Amino acid sequence: MAGRKKPLVVITRKLPDPVETRMRELFDARLIVEDRPMTQPELVAAVREAEVLVPTITDRIDAALIAQAGEGLKLIANFGNGVDHIDVEAAAQKQITVTNTPNVLTEDTADMTMGLILTVPRRLIEGAGVLKGDGKWSGWSPTWMLGHRIWGKRLGIIGMGRIGTAVARRAKAFGLSIHYHNRHRVAPAIEDELEATYWESLDQMLARMDIISVNCPSTPATFHLLSARRLALMQPGSYIVNTARGEIIDESAMIDMIREGRLAGAGLDVFEHEPAVNPKLVKLAEKGKVVLLPHMGSATIEGRIDMGDKVIINIRTFFDGHRPPDRVLPGRL
Repeated sequence: MAGRKKPLVVITRKLPDPVETRMRELFDARLIVEDRPMTQPELVAAVREAEVLVPTITDRIDAALIAQAGEGLKLIANFGNGVDHIDVEAAAQKQITVTNTPNVLTEDTADMTMGLILTVPRRLIEGAGVLKGDGKWSGWSPTWMLGHRIWGKRLGIIGMGRIGTAVARRAKAFGLSIHYHNRHRVAPAIEDELEATYWESLDQMLARMDIISVNCPSTPATFHLLSARRLALMQPGSYIVNTARGEIIDESAMIDMIREGRLAGAGLDVFEHEPAVNPKLVKLAEKGKVVLLPHMGSATIEGRIDMGDKVIINIRTFFDGHRPPDRVLPGRL
């Protein structure tokens, strides 16, 4: 972009220093100093002046906000893979291109998912808590702090995309039997590699699994995909792990089932109304029934820098007059 005016890029959140430094070198980048979400007035001001908006999942870029965008806003380069917080259709109607950062967080999120699959049945958080504070450990006992073996158990993966497949590879190495439900059956070579069983019916799969891992995207079709009715199909000794989006599960129904002993527990990195966490979930965590993490699935420095690199590539490609590699089209959500 030498010899041309640098595009005005407004970034809504504090990003890792290497990403911000590179953006300042390449663009007229407006950074936010404090690590906090923008207020609504700040977002309105941003879309009115920016040529490129770089939002994150904490920003609601809805039709009402997009309607207030200035004529100069041509690109919303999302810092993240999911775009459920952006009204892509409204942006398209105003001829604003939307991009995301796919394929860079697969391994990090799969690692976290596998960590929760191990942590919840084996009661790792409870065990670690015994050695904290004033609690005294009286020593090994053959009947104390018993969890459940995961080797040989059935894992049902909802959403066999890149992350779901990466989870399956890790889980197979730990001796779990791989099952999955997806909009489309995966390639035979992947099924053969993972020795995976495909279930066209989600209901039928849920009724037979020991652990369910939620790895599908958040769309209108997946809102409360695990509804109260579907949760009731699961076995009382089964667990749920969710590193996708909180609203995919009917959280209230899940809480009731765990409290009543109709589900064994859950490992959650996401919540239906985050950043608010249901106090009932916190109480269940205190009792060792659930493990709660504050949306850490993709939280590695390597992953965040890779996301920033994707954002930069999309912006540069767009202003070089080419189609950005990670353009999001309304019809493909």
